[in-house]
Amino acid sequence: MIERRSWRFVDGVLVMSLVGLAVAATWPVWQDIYAIATRDEEQSHILLAPLVAAWLMWARRQRLRLTRPRWSLLGPAVIAAGWGLIALGFARAWDIFEHLGALVIVLGAALTVLGPQFFLRFGAAAGALLFLIPVPGRIRLRIAEPLQDVSAQLAQFGLELFAVPVTRAGNVLIINSQEVAVAEACNGMRMVAALALVSYAFVFSVPMRNSVRIGILLASPIVAIVCNVLRLVPTVLLYGYSNIDVAETFHDLSGWAMLFVALGILWAILRTLRWIEVPIAPYAVVDD
Repeated sequence: MIERRSWRFVDGVLVMSLVGLAVAATWPVWQDIYAIATRDEEQSHILLAPLVAAWLMWARRQRLRLTRPRWSLLGPAVIAAGWGLIALGFARAWDIFEHLGALVIVLGAALTVLGPQFFLRFGAAAGALLFLIPVPGRIRLRIAEPLQDVSAQLAQFGLELFAVPVTRAGNVLIINSQEVAVAEACNGMRMVAALALVSYAFVFSVPMRNSVRIGILLASPIVAIVCNVLRLVPTVLLYGYSNIDVAETFHDLSGWAMLFVALGILWAILRTLRWIEVPIAPYAVVDD
């Protein structure tokens, strides 16, 4: 740690330059991440991660007045660690290490100019960038398969509750002689990854205690299942009693709509906690 001073225009230029060089040096890895995000629907949440990080930075913009840039030798050390992760990932054919290494290098470049204090005050925004890392296939399958099974069972229950004739064979729902695979109609993993990001953005946008934040984040898989079923039931009905174009259009549009539904559920959870007088505020409120 060498120097601490006020913000200057040159600080922004240096940060952008070093980050730009870090991205350029790892450009093939970033191209791979972008290709995965645009090619694989289950990884499309990656495209939202920079927007969430930018929002969390904006929400904490007042902290800039209390934070000063501070050159740090920790930055080059982090950059070296990032290169080590990329080298290990390349040697072992572990894509997640290469992707994580590229992100670590970019963060290390910013850390060199901004210093540790900046990352402590804006850690939530930096943490959102972890959602840029594609979820490995093995992990996705281990999470998605049980979620799809649970979603299929709950969707069958919901349809039968309204006297809709439906049968289930594994993850396939049969309605009006039409077979609808849950993996095709509403993919559980896609909802979990996207809603985990939405939950992360929510808990770090609203002032609350860290214990409440952790609790809501742990509940995000349940919220994902609820949203998945809310999306799955009408989708299955459309596949069974409408034409496939209408069903697929609804399927595509409802996926993004569920993000807003999830926000509503999260807000309802927060209001319920307040209603039952669970301490939520990050500090005690003293009446005069």
